[in-house]
Amino acid sequence: MTLLNDFIAALLIGLLGAGHCLGMCSGIASAISFSISEKQKKSISILSLLLYNLGRVSSYSIAGFIFAAGSSTLIVWFGGKQALIYLRVLAAILMLMLALYIARVWHGLLKLEQAGQLLWKFIKPLAQAFIPLKHPLLAFPLGFLWGWLPCGLVYSTLSWATSSGDAWNGLLIMLGFGLGTMPAMLTVGTFSHHLKKTLNHLWFRYGSGALLAIFAMHTLYVAIQQLT
Repeated sequence: MTLLNDFIAALLIGLLGAGHCLGMCSGIASAISFSISEKQKKSISILSLLLYNLGRVSSYSIAGFIFAAGSSTLIVWFGGKQALIYLRVLAAILMLMLALYIARVWHGLLKLEQAGQLLWKFIKPLAQAFIPLKHPLLAFPLGFLWGWLPCGLVYSTLSWATSSGDAWNGLLIMLGFGLGTMPAMLTVGTFSHHLKKTLNHLWFRYGSGALLAIFAMHTLYVAIQQLT
């Protein structure tokens, strides 16, 4: 039941963070659509966009597996259960920062994205080699590489996945998160303008931020209880 709860919670985080996803990735998704000829546009564009997003979700899932596997190894070899609790505290703090960012109350999470540029500068040239897209199937590796784009939303959720201390749980959390981002990303070029308008609305931003803040505070409360 815990795994299902984690999956659903991660799915909601992805859905609530849809505005951030559109801001970060809509450019590359639009580029995929524009790189396809007008004759092939409808069917091929949809296939390319779907494969791009599946590649992106795959990269999130693999990252969740790797990072959570690493934390579980620490527990086994170094008896780091206490360290795992501290990771949960960190995850809760990052989730709270994410809530403030989505509500546009505070943008401190952008500093975390800047740190990710160190890795991205090596991955970006590989990803750009697939642009313009020469075949729809190449959208999958493009999405897989683009999934490593520095993103505070991803990092916040990944820290939570890492704190699970279980590789498969970490994968499931990031899979749920990735699937939650897909509805917004699949609207690029069609309903994205209307969706952006809704996501930018004050009530949605504050409502989403409040829900994420409640989740963050609950995670923090549970972690502190485990420390005492």
